[in-house]
Amino acid sequence: MDLLALADFNLVARHGGFGRAARAADRPKATLSRRVAELEASLGVRLFERGSHALKLTQEGRALFERTDTLLVELGEATSAVAAGGETPRGRLRISAPLLFSQTAMGKLSAQFAMRYPQVRLEVTTEDRPVDMVEEGYDLVIRVNPDPAEHLIGRILLRDRLVAVARPELQRPTAGASAPAVVRLSSNQSGWDLLTPEGEMRVAIDPILRLGSLIMIRDAVRTGIGAAVLPLSLVAGDLRSGALVQWGEGKGPPIEIWALYPSRRLLSVRVQAFLDFLKQAFPLGQPEELAAYIKG
Repeated sequence: MDLLALADFNLVARHGGFGRAARAADRPKATLSRRVAELEASLGVRLFERGSHALKLTQEGRALFERTDTLLVELGEATSAVAAGGETPRGRLRISAPLLFSQTAMGKLSAQFAMRYPQVRLEVTTEDRPVDMVEEGYDLVIRVNPDPAEHLIGRILLRDRLVAVARPELQRPTAGASAPAVVRLSSNQSGWDLLTPEGEMRVAIDPILRLGSLIMIRDAVRTGIGAAVLPLSLVAGDLRSGALVQWGEGKGPPIEIWALYPSRRLLSVRVQAFLDFLKQAFPLGQPEELAAYIKG
């Protein structure tokens, strides 16, 4: 296969048309069209559907683009690194991170990483929804307790756990009573199953306030309006200062924050640099480390 023709095909697919690709690369449109036609002829398939006003990838074209675009980018990075005499992270790095992690830590992490690697152009989007890394062009995705995905690999960055907390003046209810509680909008819980020094216990709750984010819930609990179940990293400082007390630890699996990336690609220098940076920020991957980072 002609790598130059393949690179021209990816250029056109990435920009969505021959004209836009030609302008972006300062190349003749006719040359790009000829190269793509030669590639189609050598493969025996059509890679683009050519309409009067639009250019659309065929099923075969999309499959080829998804499997080769990142590899060609990394090949270019590798040759540039060799030519420069080293592997300095450079280029655009797109990351998708969950809301709470972004609000509490990602701003500082991003700034510190950018100062360390000024040739990397870091872009971070904040969203909790699942994303298609290849389709949406992400290099790295950070997610909480992600569902297993055969096409992704990754590593655990942090572990956290849930704790029930309240102001000291709000006493944990005895059997038969319920506690005023601040919960998520989507919650339909009638109580919390907690692990306490006395053993397992069920705390009945009266959800008097429903809020849309965990930071809002924490801030509400600080006023004394009710209790809540929150990640330890988010309230560790309040527990140390005595502003909040812990009623117990939530039962269930731990919270795991993962960094994910496609398994069918070489790990780029810039992605590896960011993963190493996260490991330095959270060497043990414990909630207390994230809590200290949030406070700092």
